[in-house]
Amino acid sequence: MKSLLWLLLAIACFVPGLHASDDLKFYESFDEDFKRTWTLSENKEYTGVWKHEKSEGHDDYGLLVSEKARKYAIVKELDEPVDLKDGATVLQYEVRLQEGLECGGAYIKFLRPQDAGWTPKEFDNESPYTIMFGPDKCGATNKVHFILRHKNPKTGNFVEHHLQHPPSVPYDKLTHVYTAILKPDNELSILIDGEEKKKTNILSKDDFEPPIVPLKTIPDPDDKKPEDWDEREKISDPDAKKPEDWDEDAPMEIDDEDAVKPEGWLDDEPEEIDDPEATKPEDWDDEEDGEFEAPKIENPKCQEAPGCGEWKRPKKKNPAYKGKWRAPLIDNPNYKGIWKPREIDNPEYFELDSPNYEPIAAIGIEIWTMQDGILFDNILVASSEKVAASYRDAKWKPKFDVEKEKEKQKAEESSGSDGLKGFQKVVFDYLYKAADLPFLGEHRSKVLELIEKAEKQPNLTVGILISIVVIFLSLFFRLIFGGKKPAAKAKAESKEATNAAESSNNQEITDDKEEKDGDAVAAPRRRNTRRDD
Repeated sequence: MKSLLWLLLAIACFVPGLHASDDLKFYESFDEDFKRTWTLSENKEYTGVWKHEKSEGHDDYGLLVSEKARKYAIVKELDEPVDLKDGATVLQYEVRLQEGLECGGAYIKFLRPQDAGWTPKEFDNESPYTIMFGPDKCGATNKVHFILRHKNPKTGNFVEHHLQHPPSVPYDKLTHVYTAILKPDNELSILIDGEEKKKTNILSKDDFEPPIVPLKTIPDPDDKKPEDWDEREKISDPDAKKPEDWDEDAPMEIDDEDAVKPEGWLDDEPEEIDDPEATKPEDWDDEEDGEFEAPKIENPKCQEAPGCGEWKRPKKKNPAYKGKWRAPLIDNPNYKGIWKPREIDNPEYFELDSPNYEPIAAIGIEIWTMQDGILFDNILVASSEKVAASYRDAKWKPKFDVEKEKEKQKAEESSGSDGLKGFQKVVFDYLYKAADLPFLGEHRSKVLELIEKAEKQPNLTVGILISIVVIFLSLFFRLIFGGKKPAAKAKAESKEATNAAESSNNQEITDDKEEKDGDAVAAPRRRNTRRDD
């Protein structure tokens, strides 16, 4: 009894501690009905209904997207704006895709102070934000967005800066927690379930598009390519002449004059004959159905002979064929290279030691999604990584562990009844982990697209493995030997990988079809021996 009292006392001390920290700037647990503190947009576009519902399998409440194919918008103003320039800032929230996510967003917008006169009821996709963060998936898009809207001090315009090569969205239906950490030294870290998936300097020119600090010089928009500028590296030899014996009209193939009709060829026998055992159905009406014609079958006489019907000589390659004559290529004496406009100073360029973040004045969820069952929970803004970690451990981790255990049990039951499904799940688990490797770069979206295609069509598994190996080997050799491949070549490799998957898919479909056809009575086929030697 004494031990139980101590445990209750410890819990009572711990839970208030989560909420009392000065490092916690905002927290929403959705334990209470959201309608008292959150404001629904009155824009007519947002017809989706938000609900206060429990997460499936838990007693924990969250904010639920309840309908498919709808736009949703809801916002909550903060009591005081959060200054992102003052030390570290941590943005964190949970989301569970209970019905998966084929096409839609599950991100959050951290709004900057709005224009005078703005009210939360006006919240829509045009409401300016400082940071947009969270999952987004549709078609080839599969990413955890991090978008910063930063004001250019030279022009006064706000520009959207998108994080490049962000982590992908977990593909399961479990509760996941997303964390973005902004540090005073300009370091940005993206965590999923407490595990770091992306780290960069927010002023990096390589990791944001466009870079927050503009390029110092830009191509001159007024510079024009001279009319006499020749970009052709090779040209046809103007002095070359077609040889007199070059026959452009010669066919590629000609009759093989040495071929001899095989002995026993039945010239007067047709390849197919009427089925002598066929009879007109009793319900056949000549006036409505037309004159009855017996179906054709392969002529049995042709099965014993080398062929039937008119014999024709087989074709062979024409030794005189040369095709259309073209002049050989030579170096272009007037070649000047690929023209580029001259560089000029960028009028929008500025120098920056750290981003000039706008404060966060409200938190809004404005999404369009084809799926229902998206559950948001435990949204927080803090100035301490430890505070965010404590909420992950106390709020998210227990739910995730329960869901993971249930998923494991289902997988074991599935693998017990169907070993192939269990094996494929293991394969896909590793493929999704491999897709998060940072060196994949721009090829990551292609890899994810192939994996998702394979999940919907299990017979693609082998083809997908081949495709992934092709992409990984290409990037591996690039890392070893250095150099940067031209864009066209990189696209060719991706296309080759896709073709490998589709080729494997087509082969497996063909094999399946042949197995099914083998069980049925084969339809009569025409013999193809007429022109054989």
